[in-house]
Amino acid sequence: MTYTVAVAGATGYAGGEALRILAAHPDFEITCVAGHSTVGQTMAQHMPHIPQIADLTVVEATPEHLNGHDVIILALPHGASGALAAELDSDAVVVDLGADHRLINQTDWDTYYGGTYFPHWQYGMPELITGGKAGAFTYQRSNLVGAKRIAGPGCNVTAVTLALQPALAYGLIDSSAIVADLVVGYSGAGKALKRTNLLAAEALGSATAYGVGGTHRHIPEMVQNLGFAASAYEGTQSSQAQAMRLSFTPVLAPMARGILATVSAPLSKQGMQYSQDELQQLWAKTYAQEHFIHVLTPGMLPVTGNVIGSNAAHIQVVKDERAGRLIAFAAIDNLNRGTAGQAVQSLNIALGLKEETGLTTIGVAP
Repeated sequence: MTYTVAVAGATGYAGGEALRILAAHPDFEITCVAGHSTVGQTMAQHMPHIPQIADLTVVEATPEHLNGHDVIILALPHGASGALAAELDSDAVVVDLGADHRLINQTDWDTYYGGTYFPHWQYGMPELITGGKAGAFTYQRSNLVGAKRIAGPGCNVTAVTLALQPALAYGLIDSSAIVADLVVGYSGAGKALKRTNLLAAEALGSATAYGVGGTHRHIPEMVQNLGFAASAYEGTQSSQAQAMRLSFTPVLAPMARGILATVSAPLSKQGMQYSQDELQQLWAKTYAQEHFIHVLTPGMLPVTGNVIGSNAAHIQVVKDERAGRLIAFAAIDNLNRGTAGQAVQSLNIALGLKEETGLTTIGVAP
């Protein structure tokens, strides 16, 4: 069976990456591209690297145009997809690549986003540890089977979660003192014209931090995810989330794509008992059955250039004996693994397709 797909926000970076992946997917046919400021223009003007959709014309992103398709992908700014989603066919599988349906706690939404709060959808990160116990974790994957509404995770959140969640699930760190520093490619800042992200004279050869001091909107989503992972050790997600404190600083670097996450925390008494080799084995065991998660061999560190264009996540863990800290690393492509690739992976599961269909773990380095 071939599923028809409509993509709203088709000419943005996230929408464009979704179209690139879907165009090569054997089970999907792109039948509608929608937007706002680009209505009436052809995709040949915006996505010349995807010749399969060159003749499609952008239509207004309204329920009238989006309904009638098997799959609807919303690649819209936060606050724009919630109201629209309420008018979409209940039988369609809808994936929101924005933030509107990620957060469980309305207070978090009110604090970091503001505006109307929309209900939480099934979270589109199949490898998220949701509970269980060591050696028998449960994962979000099972909740995606047959799902009709899927919330795509944030790209920074994806990198932090995949890097650090084993540490919480095995009780290896002090969750009240987590520090996440991420180097992020400029496409993560979106396609809107801004001096810092679209003028070469400002961006090339320079790096700049943003969303500092606990203000970045991905923070509550990171805490939400890591709280679930912690429940596999402590048995209660809510108490862990309340005790968890995470300082997050993203840094824009002069590259188009990619995220390199460095996430650290003080080792717990239990964590101090593990050697470097034993930590490596725990991470490898946690992700042993995961097609897209690669725990690198000892001594190797993740490199963004090795994952660009793929749905892979390269992971490493290091014990800093002198500082008494655990450091976890992740490299992902923010547009693929961090956004559109992960969405297609979740769609495959929801529709009963083979999870890796239409996706690759092969990067385009150098």
